[in-house]
Parts: sequence; C-alpha cells; structure tokens
Amino acid sequence: MELYVLWIVVFLALSFDFINGFHDTANAIATSVSTRALKPRVAVLMAAVMNFLGALTFTGVAKTIGGGVANPADLEFGVEIVIAALLAAIAWNLITWWFGIPSSSSHALIGSLAGAVIAGAGMGSINASGFTDILKALLISPLIAFTAGFILMWLLKRIFANASPHSVNKGFRSGQVITAMFQSFSHGTNDAQKAMGIIVFALVAAGVQDNMDVPLWVKISAATAMALGTSVGGWKIIKTMGTKIFKIEPINGFAADMGSAAVILTATMLHLPVSTTHVITSSILGVGSAKRFSAVRWGVAGRILIAWVITIPITVFLAMIFFWIIKALFL
Repeated sequence: MELYVLWIVVFLALSFDFINGFHDTANAIATSVSTRALKPRVAVLMAAVMNFLGALTFTGVAKTIGGGVANPADLEFGVEIVIAALLAAIAWNLITWWFGIPSSSSHALIGSLAGAVIAGAGMGSINASGFTDILKALLISPLIAFTAGFILMWLLKRIFANASPHSVNKGFRSGQVITAMFQSFSHGTNDAQKAMGIIVFALVAAGVQDNMDVPLWVKISAATAMALGTSVGGWKIIKTMGTKIFKIEPINGFAADMGSAAVILTATMLHLPVSTTHVITSSILGVGSAKRFSAVRWGVAGRILIAWVITIPITVFLAMIFFWIIKALFL
C-alpha cells in the first residue's frame, strides 16, 4: 500500500478530531458560559487544555473503536473503508454544526464506520457482539445521565431550599469553574480516543502494526487536534445547549456538569465509547425536569432527539456512498 494513502487517513482522522473539538466544545462549557461563571474565551481555552490532558490519559476506548465494529486485519479494502467512514462523519458533523444542532460525533463515526464496512466487505464483516456493545453504551448512557442530573438537582433543591437564592447562585457560579474543568477533562478522555481508534484501525488494516495498541504519536496528534478544535469554539451549539433547552442557573449548571462528567468518565474507565453530546444534553434535561418539568422547552428537546435518531442511519448511508465513489474512481 502506498504510504500517502495512510497519510490521507491520518489527515482525515485528525480533521474529524479537530471538528469534533469545536463541534463538541459547547457540551463542556455551555452551562458555565450561559450562567456567566466563565467568560466565553476563558471557557474555551480552559476546555482546550483540559481536553488535551484528558485525551492523553486513557486508550481503552480507542481499542474498542479500533476492533469493536470490525476486525481491520480481515478487510481487503480496510484503509479505503476508513477514508469513506471519515468523509461521511466529517460531512455530517459540519452539516449539524452549521444548523446549530448538538448531534453526536460518536454516532456519526460509529454509523459511518459500520456503513463503510458493509459497503466494502459485506454485512458479515461486522463484529456483531462488539458493535452491539458499542450501541448499548451509546443508547443507555443518556438515560443514566438524565437520571443522574435529575437526582443531583433534586438533592440540591432540598439541601438549599431555605438558603438565599443570591448566595446559592454566587457559590455555585464559583463551583461551575471546577465542574467545567471536570467536564472538559472527561470529554477528552472519551472523544479524542475515537480518532485514535480509527487511525489504529487503518494501521492494522494496512499491516503497519498487528495489534490495537495506540502509538504515542497517535495519542499526541489526536489530543492536539481536539485541543485546537476546542480552542475555536462552537458558538451556535453553545447557544442551543446553554439557553434554548431551559433557563439555566448556576446550581443547575453545576448539577448538569457533575452528572454528565461522572457518566462519561465512568464509561471511559469501562473502555466504552459514549456520545458526550447525548450524555450532557440528557443531564441538562434531567436537571431541568427536577427544577420544574414545565420549564424545559420540550419542543427544542424533541428536535435534538430527532437528530440523535437519524444520525446513525444517515451516516451509514453516506459512508456507503463515499465508499462506492472511492471504489469506482480508485479501486
């Protein structure tokens, strides 16, 4: 295999990671920006640093992505499959970013990889058990995050029921700085590893290495790409997450960040890729429901839910089209 083809994969994977950074920056800092706990530029730079540190800390999710959907060593067109998957995931991320929809980069990548494998090697090449485990994690984690956000907010409401609202908001506004850092770190531990995993997938498919271990240069480059993307910031999605679901106060933002960051970090420790977008949005919805069910703008939540549901089918289809185009032109 020509070396330049692998470099195309690396470039596209890091581009996906960069786009993931600015697409998902809002997830980590939307609540702290909307409550003015952090100024937008400070929040974005802090998120970039913490994303970088988180991305360097773990590799278990990368190994799950690298071998969970399919075995790259068994694929005849493994590298071309990765290229098609990355083109589809990048295209969907840019479309949803443009419209300010907090869709899942994780769903986009998993759906795209599955679609490209099916187009390039057939349905039988999908690792059914591994793919099912990934889907379970993606589907169950938002429910856990909703519950965590609801319970945390319910507890905080009762603990501070008789306290002065001004004092409570002032205290939790300071606390949000810590939770935003925790949120950004946890985001890096899970999301950056997806680009690492896809690069390792290509390296194994090309015969460059024979295991799913993540080389140091892959870790550093993916962490850097996500940090740089995060530094750009995704202001459209910040507006949706931070203001359009319900009016977030500092105590709400604190609860939402703590609940979602704990779920994401737990998933990382279990080597499970989750959608940080779904987890954080679900935690915000849980907090809003505990605050007052009618306070949640369920119409906005419904539009976000539609984006969640259609992401995997659309990216499967997009990746298949990209693979067929690559095959017609180059294979």
